[in-house]
Amino acid sequence: MKKIISVLIITLGVTATLLAQRLTVTDAFTGEPVERATISSREPRLFTYTNMRGQAEIKDFASALQIEIRLIGYEPQIFTFEQLRNQGFKVLLRPSNVSLDQVTVSASRFVERSLNVPQRTVSVAQKDIMLLQPQTAADLLGQTGEVFIQKSQQAGGSPMIRGFSTNRLMYTVDGVRFNTAIFRGGNIQNVINLDPFVVEQAEVIFGPGSIIYGSDAIGGVMTFHTQNPELSLDDEVMVSGKVIGRYSSANQENTGHLTLNVGGKTFASLTAISYFRFDDLRMGSHGPDEYLRRIYATRIDSTDRILYNPDPRVQVPSGYDQYNILQKLRYRPSHKWDIRYGFHYSETSSYSRYDRLHRYRANGLPNSAEWNYGPQIWMMNHLAATHHGQTVFYDQMTLSLATQFFEESRIDRSFGQNRRRNRVERVMAHSANADFVKRFQEENALYYGLEYVWNEVHSTGTDTRINTGVTEPASSRYPNADWLTYAAYAKYQHRLSDKLLLEVGSRFTAFEVSADFRPNLDFFPFPFEQENLSFSNVVGNLGLAYNPDSKTKISALVSTGFRAPNVDDIGKVFDSEPGSVTVPNPDLKSEYAYNGELSVIRTFSDRVKTSITGYYTFLNNALVRRNFTLNGQDSIFYDGQLSRVQAIQNAAQATVWGVQALVELELGKRVTFSTQANYQKGEEEMDDGSVSPSRHAAPWFGVSRLTFRASRLNFQVYAMYSGGFTFDMLNVEERGKPEIYAIDPLGRPYSPGWYTLNFKSNYQLNGQVGITAGLENITDQRYRPYSSGIVAPGRNFVFAVRVSF
Repeated sequence: MKKIISVLIITLGVTATLLAQRLTVTDAFTGEPVERATISSREPRLFTYTNMRGQAEIKDFASALQIEIRLIGYEPQIFTFEQLRNQGFKVLLRPSNVSLDQVTVSASRFVERSLNVPQRTVSVAQKDIMLLQPQTAADLLGQTGEVFIQKSQQAGGSPMIRGFSTNRLMYTVDGVRFNTAIFRGGNIQNVINLDPFVVEQAEVIFGPGSIIYGSDAIGGVMTFHTQNPELSLDDEVMVSGKVIGRYSSANQENTGHLTLNVGGKTFASLTAISYFRFDDLRMGSHGPDEYLRRIYATRIDSTDRILYNPDPRVQVPSGYDQYNILQKLRYRPSHKWDIRYGFHYSETSSYSRYDRLHRYRANGLPNSAEWNYGPQIWMMNHLAATHHGQTVFYDQMTLSLATQFFEESRIDRSFGQNRRRNRVERVMAHSANADFVKRFQEENALYYGLEYVWNEVHSTGTDTRINTGVTEPASSRYPNADWLTYAAYAKYQHRLSDKLLLEVGSRFTAFEVSADFRPNLDFFPFPFEQENLSFSNVVGNLGLAYNPDSKTKISALVSTGFRAPNVDDIGKVFDSEPGSVTVPNPDLKSEYAYNGELSVIRTFSDRVKTSITGYYTFLNNALVRRNFTLNGQDSIFYDGQLSRVQAIQNAAQATVWGVQALVELELGKRVTFSTQANYQKGEEEMDDGSVSPSRHAAPWFGVSRLTFRASRLNFQVYAMYSGGFTFDMLNVEERGKPEIYAIDPLGRPYSPGWYTLNFKSNYQLNGQVGITAGLENITDQRYRPYSSGIVAPGRNFVFAVRVSF
């Protein structure tokens, strides 16, 4: 009997010890669980993170010399295992924005300390997303104050980073390339496919990122990490989730979101569903009258008519709907293997391209009776397996397979005409990645990998006579095409001393493009039927990260980036503007960017953080639209109009330089103030050899925030602002778009500067219910961000309720 009792006591003791090794991390001010805090050690090399309850199993860390706990927005903390045991395996993280050393997962596809990264990066955590309540993923990026967002319509958002935009920026979702072979040089709006409610963390890497991410990563890389299923830390099944409802007054938004997580010891499932409904967007009261929507076109009794808008501040038509579905499965058979499957689906309703509906003829009638994008669809299936192991070749390996489907369409009809044009594009994007990291003593690390990408492009065109219902084949926007890449990369970080780290990297990429133009030969006399191209690129970088003391980081980087011509560059047929038509040009090669930057980050007394980065980028062999000839002719008939022939060509050089600055002040235990400002200036070579301001170098812009945190309240007052461009400062192409700009006293278009005052508050009623309320654009400014086609929201009341379970 005594032996049985002894065994029971020992068993209970062991069980209690194992339970005690479950670390719980909470916010020191609010007492709320801290999700996604990283827990790591160098000897042995271990890594994990807290779940949605702020918990993590750390029994494997028992032999660790030091255990580091970090999360963006909090002071990092370092413990021994014994210290954690003595405090009951409970850790309080103190909010702070002035820490010098955070973590990043995007610069190398693996988690690493920001002190070791020469490039400037910025991160947005989920707690910030819950406070700011962005309506779209584009708004999420814009609220960082370091990414400028252009919108051609409400259902849009085209980021501008360091003077580059569109297909010179890279997007990834859970590490998978989001850019396709039809990403264009004009503004693209695909980022709205992402659901901001499921974004766990978003990161922006500034400057060329082609070493890791390949083609298109010239101005920067935007990575979105979506929520993953959480496993249970014991044998009981863990069921948790949240329900969110939101209303916004400026566009009568009604949004609902549900997340459900079911987790066992080795298997877990996460389901997320969101539905967004946005009505026509209302602009502000104080600003240029040119922005008002006084009339709009509609069709009554089979006739196009003009109606007067009863409220010219309402932008008719600009509303749309969208729904998103996310399903993820996770299987972790051991602490060494983690296998995940993710299914993403997003679909919008049809929505108008508002800027095109604002173009008018000399007689005052609109050019278009209709100009809509059809439903924009994105679907991704993604399987990833991660292995942790001290092998000869790697410490961590991630294998990734993904297939994505994209569909977009354009439907337009001239005012007073019966012919409706419909162009539909579908892309199947397949990718395979193998990424490895091998760490050596003294913090040396080798990152390397292989990548394969294959895009299948299918494009069709039809014309419909709406008075008779007859539909007939028409020219397509693109040829049917295949775009393939094969790549290998390596990046090595070498610790030269305790204070200095050297990084060197290189990437080789081979491309194959085949395009079939035969379906369009009935409509255009192309001098070719099929084209096959093959070429390759090599890029490299060299960076230094110097930490003279624990409060200072000085980094310097010389890097190259590239963008290979895609199907949009090689084979597109479209009307860029009235009287011009862009035609295919298979004779293209890659454009290269050469970048240099210097960054200094300094903290003072753990209460002040300053950062300044200067950069200069030179773009050679830039792919730009220029005048062209087709079969010796400089003009052809397109859509019934004699149009000047143009094509994408390697015909220019461009330069961009700028400064990014940041100041963060901790004014007290609960109050912080920060300001972020960006100034960039770009120039590009024109057809006649003259120089024009760069189209995608935005005016200076920034954001200032005052944040207060109490036990249950998070309150933020912030101002967003931007400078303007006079007519002479506008890009030459932008001067030809008076419909989207204000008019100066000389009758010329210009882009006025603007500002907004805003506040957001998040109050946690109890452990389950939270309320977010805010007022955006308090002074009701009427403004249109540079190059945008739609006017920004006026005064906007936002209210959201979150229920967790």
